[in-house]
Amino acid sequence: MTIQVPHKFILAAAALLALTGAACADWKSQISDYDAGRLTSLEQARADAVHQAETRGGTGDFRAIKETFEADAHGVPEQALYGAWRCRQLKLGGMTGYAVFSWFPCRISRVNGGLWFEKQGTQRMAGYLYPEQGGLWVYLGAQSARGEPWHRYSGRYASVGAVTTPDDQVGALVGIANNALRLDLPTPATQESDFDAIEMVR
Repeated sequence: MTIQVPHKFILAAAALLALTGAACADWKSQISDYDAGRLTSLEQARADAVHQAETRGGTGDFRAIKETFEADAHGVPEQALYGAWRCRQLKLGGMTGYAVFSWFPCRISRVNGGLWFEKQGTQRMAGYLYPEQGGLWVYLGAQSARGEPWHRYSGRYASVGAVTTPDDQVGALVGIANNALRLDLPTPATQESDFDAIEMVR
């Protein structure tokens, strides 16, 4: 199986850091140089991780990887994002070829003037979504384990001498079908996997 990524999304992801405007300034003023690099290398990180998933094997339903990454990625208007979703995490590459996890609840809502994504479960994550051209959304967030306080994206305020914190996440959100989204999370700082994605449906 070979995963094909639409060329229009390749161009959109590669152009993220070249865009200008007030909406872009919001996330650009917060993102660390390290995370900006993770964002610009998203396409290559995903291709490498998908190859590992195809050749190394793993745990969970491999069909989910095929269905999620072969879908034609497209932009999503803000109003289509709000509300409750069912989410599952896909981890590719790294310690194993792939791991597809169970479904957990997540939600996108308006918080403090921004668009806030929150995923429940054993591995929780939360952060803001920022609009880009063509209905693409940039995600700056952080992960935390159940029982811990919710972590926030540290960005340029990472601990002294560190380029990132283990909890920081950066990614891009796109539509993949009617009432289905994919949040790509390149090069997780925890190094447990090489590429993560959150499939969202309702």
